[in-house]
Amino acid sequence: MEQPASHAIESVLRNALAEDLGAAGDITSAAIIDQNTMIEASIVARGDGVVAGLSLSLRAFAMVDATITTVAVETDGSIVGSGAALATVAGPALGVLGAERTCLNMLGHLSGIATATRQVVDSVAHTGASVVDTRKTTPGLRALEKYAVRAGGGRNHRFGLFDAVLIKDNHLDAAGGIAQAVAAARAASGHTVKVEVEVEDLPGLDAAIEAGADAVLLDNMTVDEMAEAVTRTRGRLILEASGGITPTTAVAAAESGVDVISLGWLTHSAPNWDVAMDIDRTYRSPEH
Repeated sequence: MEQPASHAIESVLRNALAEDLGAAGDITSAAIIDQNTMIEASIVARGDGVVAGLSLSLRAFAMVDATITTVAVETDGSIVGSGAALATVAGPALGVLGAERTCLNMLGHLSGIATATRQVVDSVAHTGASVVDTRKTTPGLRALEKYAVRAGGGRNHRFGLFDAVLIKDNHLDAAGGIAQAVAAARAASGHTVKVEVEVEDLPGLDAAIEAGADAVLLDNMTVDEMAEAVTRTRGRLILEASGGITPTTAVAAAESGVDVISLGWLTHSAPNWDVAMDIDRTYRSPEH
């Protein structure tokens, strides 16, 4: 599983550390812990889940103090139980404690997305539907959140406005309708690029088929309407169900026969996975 680019990861962590440490740093630790105190600690799971972003989250420690060492025990995509050790951390106490929350926040957020994604993927495994994300991501964290979806067994929809053609309702209003919009998109993009159109009803689906769309997003349709859309298309194009789909409604949507179900819920509403850092040993630096 390819991780996001290093510069994207480090930029997010740098900003998160700056937000937490500010100009003064960890004033609590500095006041009560001797600078020569060293610790060994374990990062552990407080609940069952799927790991995502472990090695990239651990980078926060070295960004605070380059002498801190970390070892990942699990790998992204691993399914672990409550109490499982995920990684070990060792180094100066002041640095470890200064980076602890940034690491745990990132790991808990991304693993929460992966865990929720795996639950949905498993729930629809008996159908032919793929589970994908959307652009409803946390600003600045899209690459990381979409990586977490992959760690959970899901797939990525387009990354942004720049890498796929998806004609939505406002596009249709501005362009003058489905036929005009699809023709214009096809002319501008060429024959190698797929054109997807969002429709809200079955007449819209018929218009998209007539216009020659490659894929149709069925927006907020009922399960019966989705099933009828599958019957009408007869495999001639890709059907994506979207709009308000949650883990509770995903199975029914997938069982309608659509090819793809997309859930913005995965990245904007998945519960955080509870992870913590426990100190295993405290000692004085051998140099002092």
